Amino acid sequence: MLLMEAGDLQLTASGSRTEQLFHAIRHKIVSQLWPLNGKLPSTRQLAQELNMSRNTVIAAYEQLVAEGYIESRQGSGFYVAVALPEQFVPDVVIKDVQTKAMKEPHLQRAFRPGVGDFEAFPYRLWQSMLQRHSSRRILMGSHDPQGLPELRHALSDYLASSRSVSCDPSRIIITSGAQQALALALLATLSSGDDIMMEQPGYTQMRAIINTLGYRIKPVPVRPISGLDLDHVLKQQARALYLTPSNQYPMGTTLNTEQRLALIQWAQTNKSWIIEDDYDSEFQFAHRPYTSMQGLAAKIGLDQHLLYVGSFSKILFNGLRLGYLVVPSKLVDKCVMLKNVLTGDTPAHSQAALADFMMEGHLLRHIRKMRRHYQTKRELMVEALHRYLGDKVDIISQAAGLHITLRWQTGITEQQWVEAAQKEQLMIRAMSYYDEANFATRGWHGVVLGFGNAPLEKIDEDIRRLAKAFVG
Repeated sequence: MLLMEAGDLQLTASGSRTEQLFHAIRHKIVSQLWPLNGKLPSTRQLAQELNMSRNTVIAAYEQLVAEGYIESRQGSGFYVAVALPEQFVPDVVIKDVQTKAMKEPHLQRAFRPGVGDFEAFPYRLWQSMLQRHSSRRILMGSHDPQGLPELRHALSDYLASSRSVSCDPSRIIITSGAQQALALALLATLSSGDDIMMEQPGYTQMRAIINTLGYRIKPVPVRPISGLDLDHVLKQQARALYLTPSNQYPMGTTLNTEQRLALIQWAQTNKSWIIEDDYDSEFQFAHRPYTSMQGLAAKIGLDQHLLYVGSFSKILFNGLRLGYLVVPSKLVDKCVMLKNVLTGDTPAHSQAALADFMMEGHLLRHIRKMRRHYQTKRELMVEALHRYLGDKVDIISQAAGLHITLRWQTGITEQQWVEAAQKEQLMIRAMSYYDEANFATRGWHGVVLGFGNAPLEKIDEDIRRLAKAFVG
């Protein structure tokens, strides 16, 4: 039983609110984005997430029950019906898939980007999941490099429910983190010397992978607030385009649905690939998350040009080193072969534990808890930055993810602030870290502050010390 969440549930523009919600949920169900027997959010939870009255949600649920799409179980909640109304049963072939620190203080200092809150992680629960599989002899041998079937099945359900990703378990490759997924995506789609466009400034590790594998980067400008220079992309030709559309790293901008569709059409027209790194999609604080580009492309039959990458580093913990790559069917064998040649299979015990963690609803509950937790942290960060730095810096990143990006024009340089922060045992990152060396066109200074690992009770004091380092 998989626990559903609102995810990117989109209401239609016509009809009453009850009718809009009814049709949105029905679409999820008949499109197989919400699996049979999946548990729906409680009426109270869904009303809060969609900012509507609970009576509206109750009325929509009752109509869905009446028409046979969901069923009510006394004392337990609402579930997707095991047998859907006959006229809406999709005519598809269902594949037969088996279901069911060492502490390093300098790396974990407050404000280091890319680190979550390890204090809030459910250690005992996770340990129980690992312990459950510790004595399974079958897990001690070699395994399919594509990943355990039960984890790929759980991940397929989760991605369909939360991000509208169109895939089945056969199209998912489990990887050792997002970086391996990105490397496999490049190797499966590009040849030596091919051009790939990527955001500037952008993800430094991706740039390193591209350069190491011998491809050529064509930078695409990302502007403060306005984001990716879409016109620049549409006028270019390249074999591939790498994007972080949900929360661009490090600028903290997003692509709306219209922009995403334009890029999907560009890929189709130019017979190019899009590598979608759905970074930070789980933590949107100001608006509902946009549907993944892969999901949008699938709706119009153009997902054969998209590869979708994600990991569990931010929503669980970095040391887990589990990621995933969703590819078109025609690329599966090549990606599995490449992974097998490079690294072989992925540790099975962690995969089995994560599969149970997801299928039993623990992952979704943890994400909901951490979404509220990180939103609180971000609000405290913003308040403290306004209190101690005022108009000396601008916050240019959206209310999402685990980082805040700052910009200023005069005074201390970004590298000087980084060094001054280090003396205060704080770790911030200069914007120059993310710049392509031969394409640095900024006329302003900037830094990135992570807040995932910043203790709530210390945020105000740590920002005060950081501000002191700024003004000297």
